[in-house]
Amino acid sequence: MCTIVIIIIVPISLSSTTMNTNIKTTDITLTPAISEYVAKRLAKIGALLEGDSTAICDVELGRTTAHHQKGDIFRAELHITGAGKNAYASSEAKDLYTAIDSVREEALRELRSGKGKRVSLIRRSGARVKNMVKGLWPWGRQTRM
Repeated sequence: MCTIVIIIIVPISLSSTTMNTNIKTTDITLTPAISEYVAKRLAKIGALLEGDSTAICDVELGRTTAHHQKGDIFRAELHITGAGKNAYASSEAKDLYTAIDSVREEALRELRSGKGKRVSLIRRSGARVKNMVKGLWPWGRQTRM
């Protein structure tokens, strides 16, 4: 059994930033149409990285097995690092393009939920500081005996 692995580094040009993208294929050949489709689908993820030019996006595309002809045989994995973020998503589907679309949606969901968690953590810590300051001042809460 022979496994073909091709690694290509493709800079994706976004509106104001460049995200480094590494595309790795296993048991399929990387065509210009596939690489253009991946670049188009990852443009939204690049916008969420808030202009970080050091962001790295590793994409792995391939077939799960070489001998199956039916079922979820195409796999797409996405690993994004940069701007203090680390997101991983994977998907399997009948069609390669469907797998790319679903892995993109999963990565976007993970990146957006991380942003919401960060904002709520900042708000909670601000509320704790406020309550702590209220308790320290003598004109704040007064207890009666």
